[in-house]
Amino acid sequence: MKASSGRRTAIKKLVMSGIAVGLFPSLSEAERLSLESAPRKLKGNIHHSVCYWCYGKIPFEEFCAAVKELGIGAVDLIGPKDWDTLKKYDLDSSMCNGAEISLTKGWNDPQYHETLIKNYSEMIPLVARAGYKNLICFSGNRNGMDNETGLQNCTEGLKQIMSLAEANGVTIVMELLNSKLNHKDYMCDRSAWGVELCQRIGSENFKLLYDIYHMQVDEGDVIATIRKHHQYFAHYHTAGVPGRNEIDDTQELYYPAIMRAIVETGFKGYVAQEFVPKNPDKIASLREAIEICDV
Repeated sequence: MKASSGRRTAIKKLVMSGIAVGLFPSLSEAERLSLESAPRKLKGNIHHSVCYWCYGKIPFEEFCAAVKELGIGAVDLIGPKDWDTLKKYDLDSSMCNGAEISLTKGWNDPQYHETLIKNYSEMIPLVARAGYKNLICFSGNRNGMDNETGLQNCTEGLKQIMSLAEANGVTIVMELLNSKLNHKDYMCDRSAWGVELCQRIGSENFKLLYDIYHMQVDEGDVIATIRKHHQYFAHYHTAGVPGRNEIDDTQELYYPAIMRAIVETGFKGYVAQEFVPKNPDKIASLREAIEICDV
């Protein structure tokens, strides 16, 4: 007897669920179904990435396999020990890390320059040999320092690694973080300060990570800032405001418009999801975020 369309669909779901259990043992049944229903073809106007730290309970290799199923091309904030796993799944390391000391101890304080110069001088060639382009850095906390002194110190320190970055085709990317809620006292907390630093360093191999969530918290005016200063932005992060959770209609930012503004600038880099899912089905939240941003 010929199986009905509904029966064939049910059989296919059973077969696929069995495969998914084997491939993704740490995911819930709902998360596996979210993967199976994910669209495989994205528009290509936005290059999608995701930060693994938001999904840290999922084993990294399993996460890479899931990311690939969702059509995402890269994983953010990954260091050398995990690059082989990324390559196994043909995923890019869209923002490398591992040279920084910490978010609070950064380039604005000369006492850390010797260590940072050594770290970045070792890491830049590794990033280049692996075929990657971006390496993150941080300003550090103010600790009573004024803006001008911080700019001078960052410029002096970072200029000492820029020739190496340029020779290797690696972009050093300083992240903009909010100092109002999440990173109290962080210095690079306004886009204008970061842009001024870029201008003082004067290299195409030093740019900013414009974190949409963080900048909405500290200064707002997201789309206008992207349009005005996009040439200084090498990378973008997302999250919902308030709360740093899903980027759906429970929060105040309208991400389709933001993504369209990014596309209109001619941006060819990555937009990485960095929200912390509240939904127990974390894969469903990630899938929805990619669909929202795929303009």
